[in-house]
Amino acid sequence: MPTYLKRSGEAAAFDRRQVEETVRRMLDDIERNRDEAVRRYARDLDKWQADGFRVSEDRIRDVAQRIPESFKEDYAYALRQVQTFARHQRETMQDLEIETEPGVILGHRHVPVQRVGCYVPGGKYPLVAGAMMSVGTAAVAGVEHIVGCAPPRDADGMYPYTLYAFHAAGAHAIYDIGGVQALAAMAHGCVGIAPVDMIVGPGNPYVAEAKRQLFGIVGIDLLAGPTEILVIADETADPALVATDLLGQAEHGPDSPVWLVTTSRALGEAVAKEMDRQLETLPTAAVAGKAWANNGEIVLVDSHEEAVAVSDAYAPEHLEVLTGRDDWYREHLRNYGSLFVGEESTVAYGDKGVGTNHTLPTGRAARYTGGLWVGKYLKTLTWQRLTPEASRRIAPVMARICEAEGMLAHKLTADVRYARYAPRNE
Repeated sequence: MPTYLKRSGEAAAFDRRQVEETVRRMLDDIERNRDEAVRRYARDLDKWQADGFRVSEDRIRDVAQRIPESFKEDYAYALRQVQTFARHQRETMQDLEIETEPGVILGHRHVPVQRVGCYVPGGKYPLVAGAMMSVGTAAVAGVEHIVGCAPPRDADGMYPYTLYAFHAAGAHAIYDIGGVQALAAMAHGCVGIAPVDMIVGPGNPYVAEAKRQLFGIVGIDLLAGPTEILVIADETADPALVATDLLGQAEHGPDSPVWLVTTSRALGEAVAKEMDRQLETLPTAAVAGKAWANNGEIVLVDSHEEAVAVSDAYAPEHLEVLTGRDDWYREHLRNYGSLFVGEESTVAYGDKGVGTNHTLPTGRAARYTGGLWVGKYLKTLTWQRLTPEASRRIAPVMARICEAEGMLAHKLTADVRYARYAPRNE
């Protein structure tokens, strides 16, 4: 049985019902009152009172001229990494046509979603890299129309680096609009936005709840909660490095879980001391320290097999493996959003553009889904074609199944084909 060298503390209670009710009222209001409601929420919540929401080509050009060349080069590198990996993933998804028996031909095609809305949050940390993950991957998938939305940061609109990131990644239209009103506007086609078929991207609890309630009206990528990291480490790991990586995710917010699973008591105790030591000088210690106090855990296990079992039960968003048996872990771990193997890789690389996508499942959702990838933007559409002989051959089988279900009109569609395709000499 695992032993906890540190357990999570008492976090502030989260009133999910209040969030659900607030979002439901906002969505109902926007569905009924459309542009007027969107403008009202933009004014009251984001202090946005400009004439419109769509970012002009002049504004895009102006921002692009003022962004440092060093950032443009870095962003181009990271975008290229993400899109190269997405392109190779797309190549693994082949259309299919197979004759399962004489005359019965079945197949599928991978068809891109036509219109996608990509949201990038603009709170304490404007997650600029989110544009390459969502827009850049959608472009590789072949999405026809990509909308980018982010909250206005000031009277000029969204964070300039976010605007540049949207444009460089291939967004066809960009809007200064945030929060629940952004998602509703994209779903319902308000304030000049062409209604989308799918919404992707992370956000605060209100944004996540809006995605949940809009699902069905539009598709979504996944429901993302507070970001998570779990590190599996043994006696070979560097305690200072483990602590650094845990704190790297803890700075996201005081509700971010940070977990260590280790086979070494000495390593676990050393990491706990390192966390305290590094928090003394960490620039974002006010946030990271709360995350560690409220949501930090150190779990001591008896074996590598138990470490895998504990990690799979947590099903973390980000999973780092810092052990003497990294390849063994890579083969045996099953539940995680993205895996970072060995001390040479770190979550920050995945977050900012090493190539894998950073929009990943949280809240144990990795037990049943992966994260955003090029395949999320593609619909797998099946089709069938039969020869007359094959249609007549299978008709009695299908008719009997229909009859067993009591679906006699269904049965009739099979019966008429049995008669229709009878050999002419019968």
